[in-house]
Amino acid sequence: MEKLLDPQKTALVVIDLQKWLGNQYAPYSAEQVVSNAAALADAFREQGSMVALVRVSSKDLKDIPRPKLDSPAPPLNLPEAWDQIVPEMRVAETDHVITKKQWGAFYGTELDLQLRRRGIDTIVLCGIATGLGVDTTAREAFMHGYQLILAIDAMTGFSQAEHDHVKNFIFPRIGRTRTTQEIISALAEA
Repeated sequence: MEKLLDPQKTALVVIDLQKWLGNQYAPYSAEQVVSNAAALADAFREQGSMVALVRVSSKDLKDIPRPKLDSPAPPLNLPEAWDQIVPEMRVAETDHVITKKQWGAFYGTELDLQLRRRGIDTIVLCGIATGLGVDTTAREAFMHGYQLILAIDAMTGFSQAEHDHVKNFIFPRIGRTRTTQEIISALAEA
């Protein structure tokens, strides 16, 4: 049987687990996603594998895309330190914090450069929200030629329908879907 991953060539990429998290998610709560993502990050760090924590940040919000929309975006009520990674992720000195300005983690960031220079060919992806930042980053990774493992219980959407659509129709065409425990077990066996 083929190994799921090689810890030396695999990175964990965590999307938008930062202090602005709301509480309207499905099928998993933000707390469940953060707990599973933190477990993955700890397991990756123990193996000496790359951990990339991706966040949205802006000094004045003037560099965030503002397209014309049919349905207006909800107002941004950003708390103090909204762009900081949640403390439960236990940011380590070895982690790479990647700052983005849009949904995807590749465009306009150094993520691809950091992965390639380390010989990474596989990404384990998780975070919030399944249908926005996670899906966009997964598609970008696919287009960049990375192998994808999608930690399905370490991500959640704004609705069950959004999460299920991406899980059932997009992810099977661009990668492999596994649970947090399956990924941690594969790391331990590697």
